[in-house]
Amino acid sequence: MTKNKYRKLIVCVVLSILIVLSVWSWLPVTERISLDLIEGDSSKIRVVLITDLHSCYYGKDQNRLIDMVDDQDPDIVILGGDIFDDRLKDDNAKKATYRLVQKYPCYYVSGNHEFWSGRVDEMKSYLKSIGVNVLDGDCMTECINGISIDICGIDDPTYMIDKEWEEQIDTACSQTHDSSLKILVSHRPERVDVYEKYDFDLILAGHAHAGQFRIPFINRGIFAPDQGFMAKYINGVYKLSNNCTMVVSRGLARESTPLPRFFNRPQIVVIDIE
Repeated sequence: MTKNKYRKLIVCVVLSILIVLSVWSWLPVTERISLDLIEGDSSKIRVVLITDLHSCYYGKDQNRLIDMVDDQDPDIVILGGDIFDDRLKDDNAKKATYRLVQKYPCYYVSGNHEFWSGRVDEMKSYLKSIGVNVLDGDCMTECINGISIDICGIDDPTYMIDKEWEEQIDTACSQTHDSSLKILVSHRPERVDVYEKYDFDLILAGHAHAGQFRIPFINRGIFAPDQGFMAKYINGVYKLSNNCTMVVSRGLARESTPLPRFFNRPQIVVIDIE
């Protein structure tokens, strides 16, 4: 084999591997996490966390996404920001949220792209009109399987100063109860220094898209918004210094992003709180 043919073969092999990885990384997956956060051997709450849908397409009427959620039979569904997009049409986001809220209690917080669209109030109004609980500095209490849960949610801080954003957390936190499991839903995972000031039991976030190119084994992202290179808070479970647990979803963004995902399949996260 000549050198030129050898080089062409190497290039073809590398390109084939990249194409296979890119296609594989397009396929959504369900990730399951179990957390020991409540007392009682028989108590259990199942939460499905959906983030960063960006109004992407998951089959006719979003059937692929709905089937993934239905297969888990959750008690509640958390919509952790960027469910809508600032460039793609709202159709897919509306279909998904409308169908989900017909079956499950749904809680939503905004993401940065929804603010970038300039239509975040319109999006919130739509979600409220179909029965989704929109949280923007609020706390709502659910009783599930005999367990009281305070679900707090805050807006994305895209156009807020830090003081204003933290005031939303203060307001939501002030509405919690000592006897309840306290959950904070925030689009941003990187604001750990702020979250560690509070006594939430669980924080749910997205935003990072797992750094788009996720480095396997060490669970770091090549680059994530607001974290930069070798991003840390991108995927999975993190224990914060105040003993709070933070779960970060890789999200569901696909055609909304200019770069393909690598080692980073889009996901919904199923959290069993036991």
